[in-house]
Amino acid sequence: MPVILNHLSNLIDAPRLVTQTPLLRASGLKKQYGRITAVDDVSLEVYSGEVLGIVGESGSGKSTVLRLLNLEENVEAGDYRLNISGLEAINLFTLARFQRREVQTHHIGIVYQNPHLGLRMRYTSSGNVAERLLITGERRFATLREAARVSLAASEFPLNRMDDPPRVLSGGMQQRVQLAKAIALEPKVLLLDEPTTGLDVSVQALVLDTLKRLQRERHLAIVIVSHDLGVIRTLADRVMVMRHGRVVETGLTDQVLEDPQDAYTQQLVHAKL
Repeated sequence: MPVILNHLSNLIDAPRLVTQTPLLRASGLKKQYGRITAVDDVSLEVYSGEVLGIVGESGSGKSTVLRLLNLEENVEAGDYRLNISGLEAINLFTLARFQRREVQTHHIGIVYQNPHLGLRMRYTSSGNVAERLLITGERRFATLREAARVSLAASEFPLNRMDDPPRVLSGGMQQRVQLAKAIALEPKVLLLDEPTTGLDVSVQALVLDTLKRLQRERHLAIVIVSHDLGVIRTLADRVMVMRHGRVVETGLTDQVLEDPQDAYTQQLVHAKL
């Protein structure tokens, strides 16, 4: 009997049950730029509290997938839904621009590889975060500043520098400001595009520790794009391998990286050893 009880306890404590509904679900995504097909029939699911890593060589389509999930671009085909009250039955690609903006602002946060895409470099760091908070209608300076301070603290940004503009900060600090801005309105989905590229190994480790803590505390659904398999191994529960715009392999991170089945995945893994 104790063995049976222990087994049931393990099932109850499992982070994702088979019957759980994905928080994010995209299917049949297709994106073209002229005659070039950047993403071809890509489907993915991400559960609340789960991290999905997307890997592949440059030009594989992984960053394009992330932009599609952030509703930055239109698709030739595809269905994209979030299991959030009021959005479950809506293909987000059918929304008008202002409606997409509402979804982006309230439910999705993104950290870009290039901080210039996510930050105003001459604003203060706290001002960058406060800018995202303005969407709530709050206009009181003291309230906005305090909310920005809380978000910056959550991203482990040094608060004695919250009035410094990102242009004078290190790459690691710029990424923390981006992260603070991305989580300011407590989104359910966090998208990360090569968030540690160009950072020193020690700084990279600190950023990854922060991301893991936020994912655990806020039960975020995270999609991370990276060429660094070490980052994917550290952060991701599952991994999706892309080549020429298509998914060639997907599975649990350790399973795929330790025993890749597709020839391209084998090549990718061995090249990084």
